[in-house]
Amino acid sequence: MNQSPSLIEQGISRQHLKTVSCANVLTLAYQSLGVIYGDLSTSPLYVYKTTFSGKLSLHEDDEEIFGVFSFIFWTFTLIALFKYVFIVLSADDNGEGGTFALYSLLCRYAKLSVLPNHQEMDEELSTYATGSPGETQQSAAVKSFFEKHPKSQKGLLIFVLLGTCMAIGDSVLTPTISVLSAVSGVKLKIPQLHENYVVIISCIILVVIFSVQRFGTHRVAFIFAPISTAWLLSISSIGVYNTIKWNPHIVSALSPVYMYKFLRNTGVEGWVSLGGVVLSITGVETMFADLGHFSSLSIKVAFSFFVYPCLILAYMGEAAFLSKHHEDIQRSFYKAIPEPVFWPVFIIATCAAVIGSQAVISATFSIISQCCALDCFPRVKIIHTSSKIHGQIYIPEVNWMLMCLCLAVTIGLRDTNMIGHAYGLAVTSVMLVTTCLMSLVMTIVWKYRTITVLAFLFCFGSIELLYFSSCAYKIPEGGWIPILLSLTFMSVMFIWNYGTTKKHEFDIENKVSIDRIVALGPSIGMVRVPGIGLVYTNLVTGVPAVFGHFVTNLPAFHKILVFVCVKSVQVPYIGEEERFVISRVGPKEYGMFRSVVRYGYRDVPREMYDFENRLVSAIVEFVETEPGTQEEEFSNLRLRKEESLEIMEAKEAGVTYILGQSYAKAKQSSSVLKKLAVDVVFAFMSTNCRGTDVVLNVPHTSLLEVGMVYYV
Repeated sequence: MNQSPSLIEQGISRQHLKTVSCANVLTLAYQSLGVIYGDLSTSPLYVYKTTFSGKLSLHEDDEEIFGVFSFIFWTFTLIALFKYVFIVLSADDNGEGGTFALYSLLCRYAKLSVLPNHQEMDEELSTYATGSPGETQQSAAVKSFFEKHPKSQKGLLIFVLLGTCMAIGDSVLTPTISVLSAVSGVKLKIPQLHENYVVIISCIILVVIFSVQRFGTHRVAFIFAPISTAWLLSISSIGVYNTIKWNPHIVSALSPVYMYKFLRNTGVEGWVSLGGVVLSITGVETMFADLGHFSSLSIKVAFSFFVYPCLILAYMGEAAFLSKHHEDIQRSFYKAIPEPVFWPVFIIATCAAVIGSQAVISATFSIISQCCALDCFPRVKIIHTSSKIHGQIYIPEVNWMLMCLCLAVTIGLRDTNMIGHAYGLAVTSVMLVTTCLMSLVMTIVWKYRTITVLAFLFCFGSIELLYFSSCAYKIPEGGWIPILLSLTFMSVMFIWNYGTTKKHEFDIENKVSIDRIVALGPSIGMVRVPGIGLVYTNLVTGVPAVFGHFVTNLPAFHKILVFVCVKSVQVPYIGEEERFVISRVGPKEYGMFRSVVRYGYRDVPREMYDFENRLVSAIVEFVETEPGTQEEEFSNLRLRKEESLEIMEAKEAGVTYILGQSYAKAKQSSSVLKKLAVDVVFAFMSTNCRGTDVVLNVPHTSLLEVGMVYYV
C-alpha cells in the first residue's frame, strides 16, 4: 500500500485530524498497525502458556479450556473494545491521549495544577479550552473537595505517577517476554538446543533493538505496518484452520456461561489463573497513549474491523487445538502452527516481537519527556531523531537503562511464565489508574450524572480488580518485579519533584521586589555596559535573588536586561506564535524586560534552537507594538524606533547568560530520612543530570553562573 509522505507526516504529527476522507482514514488505520498494535498482537505467544502455568489442570470435558477462551473473549470485548475504543479514546486532550492527557484535562477544568508559575494568561492559550462554564452539582462538589484539601492534589499527582511508573515497568517486561516467547519456538524444531542458547539469542536481539534506537523509528517504520498486517493475517488464518480441523464446537465458548462454569469448577486455582488471561489485553494502554500520532477514528477502525477479529480468531483456534492436545499446553502456540508454514510464521513472530518492543520503548521516551516537563524527573538528554515527524525522540540514558533491566530480567528469570506474572500486575495497575482518572474526567469535564459515572466505575473497575487481585496473588512468583521497579521510579520522581518544589519556594521567598530595583534609579546602582544580559529564573513575577547577588557584588551590568523564565503549561502543545510572553520590568528607561517562554507537556524544546534571535525579535516586536494612548502613539513612535535600535545594537555587542546554580541542603533539625533524600539522593541527581546551561544550549563563552545554597 503506497503511503504519501504528506499523509505520513500528518498521521504522526501533533495536528489531530479533524476532517479526513475515507481514504485518509484507511491509510492512517493501516499505518497504526505498525505503531500501536505491536504489543497487543503478540500476546497470543504467551497467554495460554501463562494461564495454565500453575496448578490448573485440564480434564477430558475441556471446560477449563472453554472457560479460559470465554474469559479471553469477554475481557477483550469489554475492556479493549467497549472501555478503550468506545469510551476512553474520546477523552483526548487536544488530540493527545494517555495518562498525562487525562491528568492535564483534570488540572485545567478543576484547577488542580501543581506546576509552579501558573498565570491567568496561560488560560488564554488556544489549546487551554475548558469547554462550557456550566457546572453540575457533582462536578462542583468534586472541585470543592480538591480546593478544600490541597493534599489531595498532591495525592492525585502521586496516583498519576504510580500509573506512569507501572507503564515504564511495561517497557522493561514487554521486550523481554515478547522476544523470549518468540525465540523459544525454535526449540520445537531443534529439541537439542539448550535453554542457555535461547536466552543468549534473546539477549542479542534485545541488544540490537536498543542499539538502533538512536537512529529513530521513522527510518524503518515503513516496514512495521506490513509486518504487523502479515502477522495478524497469519495467526487469524491459522486460528480458523485449527478451529475447523480440531474442534468447531469451541465457538460455543463465546457464551459467558462458560466463565461461570470455569470459576465454579476450578475455584481458587481458576481465579489465580486469570492473571494469565489479562495478558491478552496488554497493549490497550498503548492504543490510548499513541492517540496523538493518529486520528481517533483511524485507531477505532483499525481495531474494530481488523485487529479485534484477527486476535479473537487466533485465540479461538489455539483453544480448539488445545482441546485435543492437552500435553502441548506449555508450547501450544507453535505446536498449533501447521508444519508447512512453521518457519515463515516463526520469522514473522520474531519480527512482530521486535515491533511490539519498539512501540513501548518509544512510548517510554515520551513518558520520561513529559515527566521532565512536570518537574517529576531529572533533566536528561533528549534527541530528535526526525526533523519532520513531531515527537520522534531518543533519550540515551533511559535507553541504556531499559536495556540493562531487560537483560537482567531475561537472564535472571529465563521463564516466560514468571515474567508473565510480573507483566500482568503492571498491566492491571495501569488500567485501574486509567479507570479512576476517567471517572473524574466524566464527572468534572464531561459533567455526566453520578449514576453514569458509578456504572462505568463499577462495571470496568470490578473486572480490573478481579484481575489485579489474581496478579497480586503471584507477587512471590514474579509479581514483585514491577512493584520494585515502580517503587524505584516513584522514589526518584517524588524526591526530584520535592526538591524542585522547595527550590521554587526558596526563590519566591528570596526574590527582590520591583520597588527596591526602582529605588536604585535607572543605572540600578552601577555602570551599564553594552550588551544584553539574560538572567534565567524560575519566577514569572519579581526579580530573582541571583540578580540581587549581582547588584551587591558586581560593579557593572548590561544595558539591556531580560529575565527569562522557561516554564511548562498543562496543555500538550503550544504554538510558536504563543511561545513568548514579553513584558517590562520597571520604567522604560531601565531597559529591563521579562520573557516567559512556555512549553506544553508534550513539547520537546529542540535545544532552544535560534533562541537568541527569536527572543530579541519578540522583544523588538513588543517594544514597537506596546499599547499606549492615542497621543502617545504619535509622540513615542520615534522613541520606540530608537529603543528598538538600541536593543539590536546591544545584541551585536554580545549576549551573556546568567544562571543561578542552586544547591539544596536539609536543615539541621530535619529527620534522618529527609537528610538522606535531600543531601544524598537529590544532590546526586542534581549533580549528574543535565545542567541548565546544556538544556538551554547556552554557549560556554557567554555563560556566567552564580552558586546559591538553599535549606529545606
